[in-house]
Amino acid sequence: MLEMVMERLQSFGYVFKPGDEVILNFCIQKVEKTILNDCNVTAIPDGLVCIAIDMAVGEFLTAKRTFSPGDIAGLDLDYAVKQIQQGDTTTVFATGEGNLTAEQRLNNFINYLLTYGRDQFSCFRRLRW
Repeated sequence: MLEMVMERLQSFGYVFKPGDEVILNFCIQKVEKTILNDCNVTAIPDGLVCIAIDMAVGEFLTAKRTFSPGDIAGLDLDYAVKQIQQGDTTTVFATGEGNLTAEQRLNNFINYLLTYGRDQFSCFRRLRW
């Protein structure tokens, strides 16, 4: 899972620094334990792997934002699709982020990574006796 989390971070433009792997491993273990405890299973179900990856990225970015914010200054948060044009049809999405600061966009993004997909945990939950 470490490689997949690293690839996801790199896709956002993050450049790894020495010591990041230790923090990343801790974040991955934290997310894995959260999912295992919440679902009462012994291994992360295949259907939750992508959610676990995003949650680990969110945990990592939260730690970086708190302890060394300069390391995440190069993240590309302007990748959202705002308009799609196909033939003579154009669709424009109201993203509502035109007046948000970079810090607000980062906070929204991290919050999304940490919370998206938690409602899917119930699909894999086992009863505790």
